[in-house]
Amino acid sequence: MTSTLRKHLAMALAVTTLLAAEAAGAVAQSAGPSAVERLRRDTAAIQALGVSGVQARVIGPDGRQSVATSGTADLATGRPVSSDGYFRMASTSKTLVATVVLQLEAEGRLSLDDTVDHWLPGVVRGNGNDGGRITLRQLLQHTSGIHDDLPGYTTPEEYQQQRHDVYGSEQLVARAMAHAPDFPPGEGWEYSNTGYVLLAMIVQKATGQPAHRAIEDRVLRPLGLDRTRWVGTSPTLPRPHAEAYQLFGPGSVVDVTDQIPVDHENLSWVTTTRDENGLLRALLAGRLLPARQLAEMKRTVPVSAEVQQLWPGGRYGLGLAERPLSCGGTYWSHEGGDGGYITLNGVTDDGRRSAVVSMSEARGDTLEHILGQENAASALIDHALCASP
Repeated sequence: MTSTLRKHLAMALAVTTLLAAEAAGAVAQSAGPSAVERLRRDTAAIQALGVSGVQARVIGPDGRQSVATSGTADLATGRPVSSDGYFRMASTSKTLVATVVLQLEAEGRLSLDDTVDHWLPGVVRGNGNDGGRITLRQLLQHTSGIHDDLPGYTTPEEYQQQRHDVYGSEQLVARAMAHAPDFPPGEGWEYSNTGYVLLAMIVQKATGQPAHRAIEDRVLRPLGLDRTRWVGTSPTLPRPHAEAYQLFGPGSVVDVTDQIPVDHENLSWVTTTRDENGLLRALLAGRLLPARQLAEMKRTVPVSAEVQQLWPGGRYGLGLAERPLSCGGTYWSHEGGDGGYITLNGVTDDGRRSAVVSMSEARGDTLEHILGQENAASALIDHALCASP
C-alpha cells in the first residue's frame, strides 16, 4: 500500500484485457514436480485475469527454488517476463523501516513507548493532532489515528502532470496535519503511510543518517541483498524489468513505469523476487532482530473492515501482516503496490518456506477486479506455503 487503502485500491491497480499470452514454463531448481506445476498454474491464472506480466519465486525448507513466469514484460514488443526482473518494492519497504526501528530499540537508542514529540517536537500538531500522545509502536502498527493525505493520480492526465513531482517528508506530514485524526491514538486501525514517513524521520534523528542509508547498512549489506536498491528521485528502474501498466477505466490502459514515487525518500526501493524472499526468510529466522524484538514485531492487532476484504482473517503487527493459511497456522507478509507494480509475499513462521509474486499490471478500475487480483495472488502464496516438503 502506498497511500491510504482507498488510494492504494484506486490508484495502484490496473488491468488490460488485450493480452492472451501463454504462461511460460517454470524454471528448473524446483521443490518437486507437483509444486512446479501448481506454481505454473497459479501464475497463469493471474495472467488470465488480464495482468500482462507475472513472476513468482518459491523457496522451500531445503533452499531449492521454484520459479514461474507468465505473460509479457512489454505489451508493445511481447518481450518475455524475466524470472528475476526488478520491480518497485513499494510498501514492502515498511518492513525494512520497522526492522531498523526495532534494531535501535534493541540497542537502547529509542523505545517503542517514546512519543513522536520526543523525537520530532511540534511536527505532529494542529487540527486535533498531538504528537505527545502518539507512540512509535502506534506508528508502526497503524493505530496512531494520523490521517493519510498523500498526493496521487486517478486519471491519465493527472499521471502525466504529476509523475515527476517531488515531495519532502515535511511536506507530506504537513498534508496530513491539515486533517483531524481518524480516531484517538490507540483506539482504531487505519493504514497510514504518513506514520511511516514519521518513523523514517525518527530513524534519521536517532542514527544521524537518512533512513535508506540505515537500511542499507543494517539490513541489506549484512544479508548480501545487492539487488534491493534505493533509487531516490530516479523515475526509472534498473534492467531487466517489466513495463508497468494501469487501467484508468474501460479501454484506458497506460504505461505508468516512468514516475517518481510520491514518498520517494521512503518508497523509492526496487528489488527482485530473489531478494524479497531472502529478506523475509532472514527476518523470520531471527537473523535481523533479537528474539524479544521479533516477538514484538509479531504482536498483532485487528485490521479495519476495509482491509479485511483484502486480507480475510488478517492482523497487523509492527511492519508485518499476519494471515491464515488454508493448511493451518498463519504466515507473515507485507504486500506492496505502486504505479502498476503489485507484489504479494509470504513466509512461514519459522522462516523456512517463502514465496513472492510480482505483477507488472494491476486491475484497479472496479472493486471486483481489485479483489479478483488480490485473491488470485493470495491463493498462489497460500498454495506455495502449504505445499508438501
